[in-house]
Amino acid sequence: MNAPLAERLRPKYLKDYLSQSHLIGDQGVLTQHIKQGVIPSMIFWGPPGTGKTTLANIIANESNRPFYKLSAINSGVKDIREVIDKAKHSGGLFTAKNPLLFIDEIHRFSKSQQDSLLEAVEKGWVTLIGATTENPSFEVIPALLSRAQVYVLNSFDKKDLEALLQRALTEDEILSTRHIELKETEALLRLSGGDARKLLNIFELIISSYDENDKIVITNEGVLQKVQSNTVRYDKTGEQHYDIISAFIKSIRGSDPNAAVYWLARMIEGGEDVKFIARRLLILASEDIGNANPTALVMANTTFQAVSVIGHPESRIILSQCATYLATSAKSNAAYEAIGKAQQLVRETGDLSVPLSVRNAPTKLMKELGYGDNYQYAHSYENNFAPQEFLPDAIKNTTLYNPGNNAREQSQREFLRQRWKSKYGY
Repeated sequence: MNAPLAERLRPKYLKDYLSQSHLIGDQGVLTQHIKQGVIPSMIFWGPPGTGKTTLANIIANESNRPFYKLSAINSGVKDIREVIDKAKHSGGLFTAKNPLLFIDEIHRFSKSQQDSLLEAVEKGWVTLIGATTENPSFEVIPALLSRAQVYVLNSFDKKDLEALLQRALTEDEILSTRHIELKETEALLRLSGGDARKLLNIFELIISSYDENDKIVITNEGVLQKVQSNTVRYDKTGEQHYDIISAFIKSIRGSDPNAAVYWLARMIEGGEDVKFIARRLLILASEDIGNANPTALVMANTTFQAVSVIGHPESRIILSQCATYLATSAKSNAAYEAIGKAQQLVRETGDLSVPLSVRNAPTKLMKELGYGDNYQYAHSYENNFAPQEFLPDAIKNTTLYNPGNNAREQSQREFLRQRWKSKYGY
């Protein structure tokens, strides 16, 4: 039986790899690692179909190292220890040929499973390469994360996807013998969602629907007709994953709890990771509600902690409570807007000097140089406030935080108006 198209086209060397030029270009960090023969432990973080497994295989091929592979879905601590024991005897400490241990979906490993990797990584028995679609800051234990470089892989862009289709037509041993015309590619690219593997799977599905001697003309309409039955289901690693979480967030932002719980149900029924949903609620609580209702962030954080402990299916109740609470809360993006403006100001103005009055003065020399001079300790003044300048001179009086139009933030605006008068225009 023939291997799938995505497997048949999997590149074995860097020169054949498409996309991720920031990692594998002439000056890319992975290219440099391979050239220098020094491969650190690393974690590839990116959406599905961005070439994480392929890169791990290429690094092993290019560096000529023993290669071991585990999947976090079906491997336990026993499997990890067995592989590490094999690796210890196939490489050597302080050699340039330490074996590579690739762990796919490392975010699915429990803490104890990740702990079992620490000694092997720390002592150099193996060089770890992990692959994850989830933020490693949340899913990989700190001790392991501190011993690995994190490299971000991006979804394939239009140019890369089109190049991949052309490669399939010209280089694949099966498709290159067929009469195939790529008349239109927009539907293929859109359905792929930047996932190279999904693109090739869809393409192969379409080709396989024709007889061997047929002339095949790929059009947008034809593609949509042939894959229509596959797009109505929730795909937690594909386009609908992003569309539905977007609808969920926008429903809450739009104060519609009914739509929010509907899209929540779609994700839960589709098997979405409950911690992924909870993380998005945590971000929303600050980005879209913020100081209009500070309790929203507390609620969302408690929700994340709770679903991490409770798990499926009971966590659906906790998520529903949080989603409906956030949807019916007052909304404000003032804090989100403020940090965006502040970051833009920093990019435009660079490293402005801190005013002397608010600099730290831990040494005698610093005090003699005027650090901390004329600083007014707020608690020594009426209402615990003294009108002094905290911003650099070049941007003084710049308003970055503009409280929203809701009861709580209006009280903040009044608080600021009373203290700063017209300084910031409150």
